Amino acid sequence: MLNFCTLFDSNYLSRGLTMYRSLEKYCHDYHLYIFAFDSKCYDILSNLNLAKATVISLAEFEDQELLEVKKKRTSQEYCWTCTPSTILYCINKFSLDHCTYIDADLLFFSDPKVLVDEMGPKSVMISEHRYTPEYDQTKKCGKYCVQFMTFKNNPEGMHVLNWWKNACMEWCHARFEDNKFGDQKYLDNWMEIFDCVHELKHLGGGVAPWNVQQYHFEKKNGRMVGKELSTNKEFDLVFYHFQDFRRSINNIYQIASWYHFSKDIIRSIYEPYIRTLSATEREIIKVSGWKPVKVETEISWLWKSVRKTFLVFFKGHYKNHYHLSYFYRVWLN
Repeated sequence: MLNFCTLFDSNYLSRGLTMYRSLEKYCHDYHLYIFAFDSKCYDILSNLNLAKATVISLAEFEDQELLEVKKKRTSQEYCWTCTPSTILYCINKFSLDHCTYIDADLLFFSDPKVLVDEMGPKSVMISEHRYTPEYDQTKKCGKYCVQFMTFKNNPEGMHVLNWWKNACMEWCHARFEDNKFGDQKYLDNWMEIFDCVHELKHLGGGVAPWNVQQYHFEKKNGRMVGKELSTNKEFDLVFYHFQDFRRSINNIYQIASWYHFSKDIIRSIYEPYIRTLSATEREIIKVSGWKPVKVETEISWLWKSVRKTFLVFFKGHYKNHYHLSYFYRVWLN
């Protein structure tokens, strides 16, 4: 059985639950440990009675050391600080032989077992950003992404995990300083200093806004198949990381504003996400009566231009701002 853990609060509830539903669809033998970072998130998840999830409250998880650090970090920084601690908590509390941390804003398109199997005898697995050259942020944000990381419960795996936890407890901030950034830059030299670490090779693990320009995707026999444009190598998409996916008012979505996306990426990758996210939101409203939709980005600049407003509401998008009606057209077709 595959063991996963993740963390999120009520602001990310619909995304976290959407990620869970995609695991449920594609991964047949797994369990997900969800760390609910506020009471609303915990209560709603608990009431959903998710068959393959254990919901953990902050009261259960936080120890005195974490509570002391919490006072000195922003909410984002605290979440990053807690990442290695959540993995360690799951391994120790539930006697797991391994645990894979996954970000809440992932969507699975096929079974992630192939990724975990790839690490073989190694004790830790990390995934590279694989930046498209024009978006390379390695110097500031790191070579590797804290999005899908596996640790085995053995001496080598626990040594690396405790090293990372201690480093994050000492320093974990949303700024670049002394070659550190959040919880992520710590991973940069793991392949050199630890001989038990495997770097994920499967191209279907870790597709994201900063590298998707390197691929073409299309559905084949019910599978989302990617092709690396530089080599024509084909692969099954395992998961996509929807980083910097934001909402505004009037059913407008900002899709990773810093990056360029082809039309086929919007339709192959983002359309399924918005469709499943909308279904999840309806599920949450039905169960709790609470509307899990928060305006995350302000676009007053849009209304100042008749042309841009026209494009969004009649064409369906302006640059990386998409109106829900754009995806309705895709669904109808």
